[in-house]
Amino acid sequence: MDTEYRNTDRGDAGPEAAPNRRELLKGAAALPLAAVLASPSLARAAAATTSGQTIRTAGGRTVTASLAVPSVTPAPAVLVIHEFWGLNDQIKSVAAELARQGYLALAVDLYGGKVGASQEEARAYMSQVKLEEATDTMISWARWLAAHEQGNGKVGSVGFCFGGMWSLETGIEAGIDAVVVYYGRVDQPAERLAKLKGPVLGHFATRDTFIDKPMVEGFEANMKAAGKALTVHWYDADHAFANPTSARYDDADAKLAWERTAAFLGRTLGASE
Repeated sequence: MDTEYRNTDRGDAGPEAAPNRRELLKGAAALPLAAVLASPSLARAAAATTSGQTIRTAGGRTVTASLAVPSVTPAPAVLVIHEFWGLNDQIKSVAAELARQGYLALAVDLYGGKVGASQEEARAYMSQVKLEEATDTMISWARWLAAHEQGNGKVGSVGFCFGGMWSLETGIEAGIDAVVVYYGRVDQPAERLAKLKGPVLGHFATRDTFIDKPMVEGFEANMKAAGKALTVHWYDADHAFANPTSARYDDADAKLAWERTAAFLGRTLGASE
C-alpha cells in the first residue's frame, strides 16, 4: 500500500489562544469524558490536541484523520469512527481521551472534511458514503496505525452509531485486534463475521427502534455460529444514549458503557499507561 503521508493540521488557533487552551485542558483532565463532550469549549480544546494526518489509500484516494498521541510510546492503537454528524470536535475529544488513557488514537473522517450542522445535512453526507471507498479508507488507516512508529502493532476500533457499523466492518475487513460497537448496525451473516480476528464488545439500548433487539439477537446468533467472541451489554436507554449533546443522553449508562469500553480495550490491547 502507498502510505504517502503528511501532517496537515495541528489545530492551532494562534499564539493568543494557547494560554486559554492550556487552562481549559488542565481543568478538563479532571473531568469525565461526558463533561468534555457536552461542553463546546472543552471539546474544542481537547480536539486541538490532535494533529491532522493524510494518507493515500490502497485504492489511490487521499483521506484525512486526526491523531492523538499518548505520553508513553510505543502504544496500542485505536481507530475512532464518528457518528452520522461527521468528524467533529466531540469525536476528536474521544481520541484525545483515549490518548490520555495510553492509546495511539486516530479519529477517522469518512465524510471528506464535511460535518453536518443539521440532521438533514448529516443524513445527506451519510447517504453519500460509498461502501467500497469507506472500506478502502478504514483498511488503509488500520494498516497505517499497525505500522506506525509510535504504535506497537495492535489495533482496535471504537465507533458510534454510523461509526459503530463501520467499527464492525473494519474488524471484518482489516483483521484488527478488538472491536467496540456503540448502537451501530450489526446485521452481518456468520460467514462474514468469521473473518473477525479479535473479540467484539457491543453497547445497545432497549428503547432503540433503529438497532433493535431482533437485530442484535441475530448478531449474537451469527457470532456464535462463526465461533467468535462477543460481549453484549443492554442499557435501559434510547439510541445515542452516550452522546451528551443528544436529547436521549443517559449520564449513568454513558459512564458505565465507557468504563466497560476502557476495560475491554485494556484486556484486548493493553495500554502503555
